[in-house]
Amino acid sequence: MFDGEIEVDESYFGGHRKGKRGRGAAGKVAVFGLLKRNGQVYTVAVPNTQTTTLLPIIREQVKPDSIVYTDSYRSYDVLDVSEFSHFRINHSTHFAEKHNHINGIENFWNQAKRHLRKFNGIPKEHFELYLKECEWRFNHSEIKVQIFILKQLVRVNLT
Repeated sequence: MFDGEIEVDESYFGGHRKGKRGRGAAGKVAVFGLLKRNGQVYTVAVPNTQTTTLLPIIREQVKPDSIVYTDSYRSYDVLDVSEFSHFRINHSTHFAEKHNHINGIENFWNQAKRHLRKFNGIPKEHFELYLKECEWRFNHSEIKVQIFILKQLVRVNLT
């Protein structure tokens, strides 16, 4: 479980399409993520980004009395009266106010989208595996650590 300062955000993955963009765009996969500041990230594909979907994930992954940072999306309004200290940033006016920002999780979304773009499309049934790979790469960002873990996994599976 995450504790301390946690950044929470949702994003949408999918190709460039004409018409509506961002929240509610047709054909996009909604994903939700939590990032412990200067720590690890947790992601999950979600059917929608409503409060009833996101709040159970937050409660399952974040310890009570943690500080949760979000943008001003209405699904996070319930956090104002929950067991968390909730701070929000209004992206239409600015992106950071000292410690009040979600730039860390936004950075993760940018890295994940850049990594997945090179596959020229991913079947929706396998998308979550690709997303978890991006999460793993982020959580183990040093190449030497990645190689060490992969060698251990290969060694265990060969025996």
